Amino acid sequence: MTAHKERPDIILETRDVCRLFGDKAAWFGEKRVVRAVDGVSLGIRRGETLAVVGESGCGKSTLARLLVRLLRPTSGAVIYEGRDIAALSDSEMRGLRRDLQFVFQDPFSSLNPRMTVGALIEEPLRVHGLGNRAERRRRVAQLLERVGLSPEFAGRYPHEFSGGQRQRIGIARALASGPKVVIGDEPVSALDVSIQAQVINLLEDLKEEFHLTLILIAHDLAVIRHMSDRVAVMYLGEIVELAETDDLYARPLHPYTQALMRAIPVASPHVPAMQAGLKGDVPSPLAPPPGCRFHTRCPLATSLCAERKPALAAVGEGRLVACHHWREAAEAAPELRREPPRSPAAERRFALYQERSEQQERLRTAPAAGSQSQRGEPQNA
Repeated sequence: MTAHKERPDIILETRDVCRLFGDKAAWFGEKRVVRAVDGVSLGIRRGETLAVVGESGCGKSTLARLLVRLLRPTSGAVIYEGRDIAALSDSEMRGLRRDLQFVFQDPFSSLNPRMTVGALIEEPLRVHGLGNRAERRRRVAQLLERVGLSPEFAGRYPHEFSGGQRQRIGIARALASGPKVVIGDEPVSALDVSIQAQVINLLEDLKEEFHLTLILIAHDLAVIRHMSDRVAVMYLGEIVELAETDDLYARPLHPYTQALMRAIPVASPHVPAMQAGLKGDVPSPLAPPPGCRFHTRCPLATSLCAERKPALAAVGEGRLVACHHWREAAEAAPELRREPPRSPAAERRFALYQERSEQQERLRTAPAAGSQSQRGEPQNA
């Protein structure tokens, strides 16, 4: 396994990660390759909430699965606390599974219908050898209560619950092993709008309580507006813009990000709906366009865009964009330029992130305490 230099502020990182899917076409045995994730480099800070957004089929879910090695990358590295998890053996990876947990999009198919809720939540504890039987059951009851369900529900089966309740069960199961990183793959997209807000608020509260690093996959920018610290925008397997949430919403720089912003519905009859301004359909991932992959739909595209691929380059402090004409794009969208003050929730998130970063730095330079309680493990009676 290749050693990687650990950055104390980064807990999880991808370096030029690619994931290809190939099959045999029906005609003449032609080989077709889908570049689901293509050259993504991304660092996730400790204690932050990072949202990854984009249209369906852009590679968000594939990237999420690469981050926890539910899929292996075709090339590139996925670094978790200095270790390339893509290069670990299955037995080595099992030791890290408790640190990296996943909340799936479908709250029904992700739960085994033959297992009770208590058994589903207890399974991670049993697999990782955490606590005895009584301690595990006590932990299950605590987690059910924490996600807003009665501990008495432990003996019931998933089909006896609503979609929102099943997603709460999935969240409790993800928290059971005391993870450091939780990835939610569109965790509220299958829920009613009224339930979405409840689950989002629950995730935000749990993140602060359990000191989690949270990665949210979404296609709706409105969903992650008030709970993410940074936003990465994906298009056809590539990241086209990365920025702090307030900066992105105040002044989106990439034409594709601007189109996503215009697609957010406004709940007011007095505000006219904005047109996305895109032309054509999403290109096939089997044959992505040359140069900038967005140029076939971009209103600002020139011959340069079709000939040369733009690099994801820094255009300000903590801000990256992959566009040859981002300055023109910013000037061409005055209706999207807003300079709102940082919300109280964002200020609180930023203060918490700063505090956690300082704590992590102190822990890194101090002797390890080796306390199990910091990882959320069951305690001895």
